Amino acid sequence: MKIGIDKIGFYTPHMYVETEDLAVARNIEPGKFTIGIGQERIAVPPITQDAVSLAANAALEILTDEDKEAIDYVIFATESGIDHSKAASIYIHQLLGLNRNTRSIEVKQACYSATAGIQMARGHIALNPESKALILGADISRYGLQTSGEVTQGAGAVAIVVSADPKIMTVESPSVYQTEDVMDFWRPLYSDTAFVQGKYSVDKYIGFFQELFAEYTKKTSVGLSDLEAILFHLPYTKMGLKALKSVLEDANEADKERLLANFDTSKKYNATVGNIYTGSLYLSLLSLLEGNTNIDPGARVGLFSYGSGAVGEFFTGVLQPNYREHLYKEQHEQMLANRTALTVAEYEAQFNDTLPVAVENIDLPTDKDPATICFAGIKDHMRQYVRKDQ
Repeated sequence: MKIGIDKIGFYTPHMYVETEDLAVARNIEPGKFTIGIGQERIAVPPITQDAVSLAANAALEILTDEDKEAIDYVIFATESGIDHSKAASIYIHQLLGLNRNTRSIEVKQACYSATAGIQMARGHIALNPESKALILGADISRYGLQTSGEVTQGAGAVAIVVSADPKIMTVESPSVYQTEDVMDFWRPLYSDTAFVQGKYSVDKYIGFFQELFAEYTKKTSVGLSDLEAILFHLPYTKMGLKALKSVLEDANEADKERLLANFDTSKKYNATVGNIYTGSLYLSLLSLLEGNTNIDPGARVGLFSYGSGAVGEFFTGVLQPNYREHLYKEQHEQMLANRTALTVAEYEAQFNDTLPVAVENIDLPTDKDPATICFAGIKDHMRQYVRKDQ
């Protein structure tokens, strides 16, 4: 049975700041951000967007009534959770009007957990071929103003429908994966910003990729020449490029040219949205599929998933016949083009506009947010959401 990605959509907030402007404000040479880090823009979320609303907006555009009836498993992958107990997927279930007979959970392992969700969904579909699963990867990455990680912030969500006989990409078996207890990136419960050991994290990321790719090749005999592209989780786009180049030293020129060109296509959405943690790898996939003009159905692509702390996985997928007909390229391009650029001062004001701690009641200005689904505030310690099209 073929199982994989049947649909994929994404959403990012309506505001951004140019990294070039941010560099000037921080007295840094702009090229260090735009070239050295490889980021052009950072998505800036309003207070009326959180992980739940971002994910709901991403899913809204791709789900039909038929999908909603067939989906019986919702897996929400995030490290921007909103409750220590209640799964964010339950809010999504209600907002989207999904089938009542649905299993809904939340999973966490830094930026890896959306991949865990997809692999879990594959097992579910194998046992229940008529079912569909909805995987959501949604996050807001925050490192603090004037910190070394500030340029690698971002916000957004990816929504993926996993099914039998998928229209976009089958996910192949086997995959290879590994776990190692490292403190390269973490966010304690008491902090709303992450801690990161930058160089150490880059070294671990590249090391995991090299080891897993070598193990995958040994296990399957699939090598560079068999892959049309290799896709990466991209905390920032230059990080993935470094990892890719680390396995290209002995490659032939044709493989180098193809893989580097397709990496350049796959990074474009990430470069203008920023780091969206759990959804980042699948935003790379979406950027490749919607941006390429020469990758034919039947092509095999590799995917490297990494979550600090750390868990990594490498697997492959095969593009399906007519996959381009099932993408939402025009909507995504329009969403990105219609965003509003902020000055650095405006961005800083948005960054500092956060919910008071332990607030019991608060109303938020959803009329200023053009998104269909918004976080509307808190009533009696319960989060409130609004769906404007109902």
